Amino acid sequence: MAPRLRPRLGLVLLACLVLLLGGPLATLALGPASMRGDWSAATHRSAGVAPDPRAHPEAVVQVYAARTFGWRGAFAVHTWIAAKPAHAERYTRYEVIGWYARRSGGAGLSVAAGRAPDAEWYGAAPRLLRDLRGTAAEAVLARLDDVVAAYPATSYRAWPGPNSNTFVAWVARRIPELNVALPPHAVGKDYLPEGGALARTPSGTGWQLSLGGLAGVALARDEGLEINLLGLVTGLGASPPSLKLPGLGQLPAPES
Repeated sequence: MAPRLRPRLGLVLLACLVLLLGGPLATLALGPASMRGDWSAATHRSAGVAPDPRAHPEAVVQVYAARTFGWRGAFAVHTWIAAKPAHAERYTRYEVIGWYARRSGGAGLSVAAGRAPDAEWYGAAPRLLRDLRGTAAEAVLARLDDVVAAYPATSYRAWPGPNSNTFVAWVARRIPELNVALPPHAVGKDYLPEGGALARTPSGTGWQLSLGGLAGVALARDEGLEINLLGLVTGLGASPPSLKLPGLGQLPAPES
């Protein structure tokens, strides 16, 4: 390597390191994620976002995201789907949970009825990503259980996938009516559990190229432009115009 190229390469590597780790470090410093606390004492109370089934008898499908617990929360959120048919008295949560996978040696898929659909994720308040009601929710519910049962992953890896975000992204790709764009810090959303490198984005409004979830690029109406390097996403949101940064997510965050 020519001597004059070495400083330039070093600057490029330093810029990449700052880009990938600056957001997570800022997240720890500013408070959205914390390394303090005991997971066994963390709260799982309802955030009061999901409609009460007694007051809202129509079908409901919602998608949530919340910071993961501990230092991982500096990098990623955990996503899940909550749904209830019309006139149902309780919700069902569909999600992949890491410790379930470690206990069973499988993918960690959990389909649980009766748990609060909008519960805090180990003390982290959830953000509503998608809210469908009535006939729009019924279109998703007509396929949801069959699609969930067909989830192909047989193992769990927090990084680069398959993990909880891989699951929600996979379901979204197969149910276009869900039409949800996952946040850029949903690490694992770009891992394609069926293999291959080309797929629709989770919103169904564009396409992505993914190399094992470790590198790739996506271009879509809802996701905008996303560049994945080592599972961390940087890019530009299109609607609304926004900046996407590792750890920090989308700035400003889109409305639910």
